[in-house]
Amino acid sequence: QVQLVESGGGLVQAGGSLRLSCTASGRTFSSYRMGWFRQTPGKEREFVAGISWGGGATYYADSVKGRFTISRDNAKNTAYLQMNSLKPEDTAVYYCAASPSSGIRTAGAGYDYWGRGTQVTVSS
Repeated sequence: QVQLVESGGGLVQAGGSLRLSCTASGRTFSSYRMGWFRQTPGKEREFVAGISWGGGATYYADSVKGRFTISRDNAKNTAYLQMNSLKPEDTAVYYCAASPSSGIRTAGAGYDYWGRGTQVTVSS
């Protein structure tokens, strides 16, 4: 079992930045692919960014490409999502997800473990 805890959400003005963190329990974090997803009320959860277990490969949704950066520090069992140039449409609950597999997956079904989420609100 892996437990994921997100932090770093909050309220920010449009154009601002936030960095989300996702800390995982367990000793095999380096063997897990990690992903960030987001969801707003009434909408389906959508993929935001993913990173391979070694950090050598990343992938982004078109809507965040060039503005968000996913990274990981396996020594700290933590994945990050640096969000710059935030827009009101980025407002959502952000979830991190993990799976003990290689590669990157953009579908939620590709992940076995999920955090409880952290709220990001971008004001205009």
